[in-house]
Amino acid sequence: MDKSDKPKVLIVDDEKGLRVGTKRLLELEGYKVDAAENGTEGIALGTKTEYDLAIIDLKMPDIDGIEVLKEIINVYPNTICFIATAYASYETAIESTKIGAYSYIPKPFLPDELLFQLKKGYNRRLLLVESEKWRSERETRLLEVAFEKTRLNTIINSITDGVLVVNKAGEAVLFNPSALKYLQLDVIRIEENIIDKLHPEIALLITKILEDENSNQKSYSAQVDVLTNYELFIEATSSPVPHPDGTLAGVVVVIKNITELKKIEHLKSQFVSMVSHELKAPIAAVYGYLKLFTDGTVKISDEQRQNFIMRSQLRLDSLLKMVNDLLDISRIEMKAVHREIREINLQVVLEGIIELFQLKLKDKDLTVTASYAVKCPSIKADNDEITRLFTNIVSNAIKYNKVGGEINITVKNLDSYNIVEIKDSGIGMRQEEKEKLFQEFFRAKNEYTKNISGTGLGLSIVKRIADSYAGKIEVESEYNNGTLFRVYLPC
Repeated sequence: MDKSDKPKVLIVDDEKGLRVGTKRLLELEGYKVDAAENGTEGIALGTKTEYDLAIIDLKMPDIDGIEVLKEIINVYPNTICFIATAYASYETAIESTKIGAYSYIPKPFLPDELLFQLKKGYNRRLLLVESEKWRSERETRLLEVAFEKTRLNTIINSITDGVLVVNKAGEAVLFNPSALKYLQLDVIRIEENIIDKLHPEIALLITKILEDENSNQKSYSAQVDVLTNYELFIEATSSPVPHPDGTLAGVVVVIKNITELKKIEHLKSQFVSMVSHELKAPIAAVYGYLKLFTDGTVKISDEQRQNFIMRSQLRLDSLLKMVNDLLDISRIEMKAVHREIREINLQVVLEGIIELFQLKLKDKDLTVTASYAVKCPSIKADNDEITRLFTNIVSNAIKYNKVGGEINITVKNLDSYNIVEIKDSGIGMRQEEKEKLFQEFFRAKNEYTKNISGTGLGLSIVKRIADSYAGKIEVESEYNNGTLFRVYLPC
């Protein structure tokens, strides 16, 4: 026996002398031996560690050898087990062999007899292990062959982009669920002529390659508005699929969903257009007044000159406010706002804002009532941002209120939020106006608002500030019957 192999042997026997003597003998022969003095201990050792060989006494006071054999074989079926006993019988030999015992060793046994049996058993063990190895490798190879046909489909199906492969006859040979989704097709059958079912622009990308014999190096792309109003916008790229000899086998079309990108481009275009329009009006007005001042043919009285200067200042003030609002929106979007986070008492903030607007409240004869339902309505935030948030809302409650109207301010607590409600008795909004309320430059236009100035950016900033603190804003409004802003800010 090559001692470097060190086969592992388990001896399970309640006779101490035999157990210890056998262990010593086997260790001298190069075996690595563990011994158990009863069936319970033998099961614990034999099911925890895989042994090459096991010698199990048939008769033990707690559990007999047949039960120990069953437990070990159940966990490690390739362990070669011997039943050792002085009470051998034909029936027990057959039973133990059926369960999985390799052989019977009658007691008492001579060292040479035991070693001979163990050597035979270990050779059997090596054959079983080698057989198991080959079986495992064979199963692995068979699995690889079995999965070879589905592996490509699995990979293709996991790709978020759409993939469609068409052969030279225009028949679909490979596709994934994303392709069906982006091409707006319910189902595609393999070897079905697919080109006529595709969007004309995508069909053209395929036919360009199929009809051009020299197209093996060319790819074509197109951006297609599959569903109107930017609901689904895709970019499709077709490329040739060559045979090994270089001839054309078919076409692969890769489809990317660029809907969000197109929406952003559209919004950016709209935003630039709105900004240009809003900037143009005050600049044109001021430029017109300056032209009057410099035109020597036009006579302007001192009173008119002063009036034009005041109007220019108002226009420029409005323009400067708009630019500052746009810069604030940009900073918030880019998360470039410098904040000084500290504990802020909402009651103190709101009372300061009401004090700031005392003159305007008096001009419109507005009554303000405030209720603070929590003892310490505090949040952790930047004081300037929270002040600006509520200043915009209170300012609107004043501007769009009716003369002699009311403004009710309530601060209360719900779960982990402080809730600030600001309700006015003003002109209110129609449903379609409420839906656009937080868009940049949106201002409700009706007979009540035509003489009210503003940039249309205030509430857009308000929403961005609330969102940045994981808060939210709700609006309830009825045309000609007031508006309620409800602001949720985490405690």
